[in-house]
Amino acid sequence: MSLDAVGLEVMGHAFASIAEEMGLVLVHTALSPNIRERRDASAALFDAEGEMIAQAAHIPVHLGALADAVAAVRAEAPRPGDLFILNDPYAGGSHLPDLTLIGAIEIDGSVGGYAVVRAHHSDVGGMTPGSMPAGARDIHAEGLVIPPTRLTPDVERLLLANVRTPEMRRGDLAAQRGAVLRGADGLRALAGRYGWAALRDAARDLCDYAERRTRAALARLPARVGDMEATDVLEGDGVREGDIAIRARVSIQDGVLHADFTGTSPAVPGNVNCPIAVTRSAVLFVVRTLLPDDVPMNGGVQRAIRVQAPRGCLVHAQWPSAVAAGNVETSQRIADTVFAALAAGGVAVPAQGQGTMNNVTLGGSGERGVGSWTYYETIGGGQGASPGAHGPSGVHVGMSNTRNTPIEVLEMEHPLRMRTYALRQGSSGTGQWRGGEGVVREMEALAPMDATLLTERRRHRPRGAGGGSAGAAGSNSVNGARVPAKGSLQLHAGDILRVETPGGGGWGPMKGTAL
Repeated sequence: MSLDAVGLEVMGHAFASIAEEMGLVLVHTALSPNIRERRDASAALFDAEGEMIAQAAHIPVHLGALADAVAAVRAEAPRPGDLFILNDPYAGGSHLPDLTLIGAIEIDGSVGGYAVVRAHHSDVGGMTPGSMPAGARDIHAEGLVIPPTRLTPDVERLLLANVRTPEMRRGDLAAQRGAVLRGADGLRALAGRYGWAALRDAARDLCDYAERRTRAALARLPARVGDMEATDVLEGDGVREGDIAIRARVSIQDGVLHADFTGTSPAVPGNVNCPIAVTRSAVLFVVRTLLPDDVPMNGGVQRAIRVQAPRGCLVHAQWPSAVAAGNVETSQRIADTVFAALAAGGVAVPAQGQGTMNNVTLGGSGERGVGSWTYYETIGGGQGASPGAHGPSGVHVGMSNTRNTPIEVLEMEHPLRMRTYALRQGSSGTGQWRGGEGVVREMEALAPMDATLLTERRRHRPRGAGGGSAGAAGSNSVNGARVPAKGSLQLHAGDILRVETPGGGGWGPMKGTAL
């Protein structure tokens, strides 16, 4: 028997609470600031057929791609209680620093579902500390590649032998294992309370409900007839400086959103290439923003999305293309391009936000790994304004949903001193509704270190909408001299790295002006 409205609400919150509790276990037991403070991690619960039942309110670029990871593990014929690890972007992963643990939950002697946790580890080997090398020309330079593999003590030893910070990685992996176990315990507790058959039916009903609501919302959009198209660009790939085109054609048919990326640039030598799982994740994010808040986020929403992209293009990269920035930067531009296509068809969308995660990776080496350290952060900026609301300032926009690293933690755990951390006054786009302000984050190196920057919107400003003006472009500098948007460099003690992030675009003309 299908659940009624009250039953759907109760069971939806019951499943979601398990995913949220998994996330809390992870962030409260992790060692690295990136997971513990910034919360660069995500948790979700899947059924035995590999469809997401519920997710925590974590990172969009993680969550939308997890279904591919579960499918890759299911192809390995998991046994009840098995624990898998993977990061291979071409086998269910996103980029190599995102290590995913997937536990096959045992219920009544069978696999009853999967508890999944993805977390960004601030080093998994590769050519530069932090495993986000701007100059990588293939995936092997980015770090250790792990296909879906049962996580045994031997596999963990192999992993830890290939990273610069093994004790930190060991602690974060232990936190992920704890989160997976908590998810398994939570699902078994629900099964014990309601019965396993009733629980399976409830999960199915929730996904069916989410699909119906999604299709209905998409069908009501004013531009549901015909194609909507847009093109946007990335500012180079870390190897070449020229713009790289992303083209999206969007149509909505029978309540299903189709996104076709034919015409997008071929894959490039640098690391902004994007696996198809991340591309689908970006399209899913756009669709989620079009739905009412009370639609549960599960596999039912994904049923209403179709993504097509030529194999070997930038957004459907093939082995062994480098992809470290595809996950963090190209995903942002994919979302921007799909939004622009919808706007071209008459759908009301906000002005562009900063459109970048402003990735900063730092690290230093010690003797045989003793004293080695790595640090990774993304930096907020301005969100675009929308009709009736100013854009928020200093926030993570689009595919990211992390916090910042507190200054006290940064200075206590690493040889860094924060010189400036403030909103970037005057960076927002103007209009009837203002865009959000960007951020100024200025750090002084207290010891020699390697630095890698992967940033965007340093020459193309975030566009305004409805007659609003563009937000300010970002900039990166060392000791006052501009440095490229993407690149690796050496910092010496006393050097000052300054990152100014973009502001959001404004919406609508200023009062007293005409369109």
